[in-house]
Amino acid sequence: MSDDRRPAAGAGGLPAFLINFAYGSNMCSRRLQQRVPSARALGPGTLAGHRLAWHKKGRDGSAKCDLVETGDPADQAWGVLFVIASAEKPALDRAEGLGHGYLEKTVQIASAGTAVPAFVYCATDIDTTLRPFDWYRALVLAGAREHGLPLSCVRGIQAVAAVADADIERARRHFALARPF
Repeated sequence: MSDDRRPAAGAGGLPAFLINFAYGSNMCSRRLQQRVPSARALGPGTLAGHRLAWHKKGRDGSAKCDLVETGDPADQAWGVLFVIASAEKPALDRAEGLGHGYLEKTVQIASAGTAVPAFVYCATDIDTTLRPFDWYRALVLAGAREHGLPLSCVRGIQAVAAVADADIERARRHFALARPF
């Protein structure tokens, strides 16, 4: 990876690495590295003209995060830039449900005074009546704290109403990932 955060070229001219903008539970490095072991944080960033929403219908029946385009440049969605090996992207696509609840977009993320192109997942299956599980909110919060997102962002995550997961073992596994760094 070069200093300007552009992916280095790999075999056949394809990039060896890609840059992902994580804004939900994947901000938590432990969570993302379970899915793509090569993931390394580049740092926090913002996506202008977007806001964080908690309305993506998850496969488990709870709400997950989404980025909603508002068109208002004053709106800023916070997240974390990660570099991942291109060879691992299909695993991340499967974990995220690309084509089955999420689509992929390329966006420009403001990070450390630079515009960084990154891919991001955006929800296609929305249900505003759902609430996230408490462990999911804990993962999002852990990622925000881990990467030093602003206090206003952290407080916004803390304020999201969440529900307990009836699957106690699933909740235990996810809460373990959200433990403090």
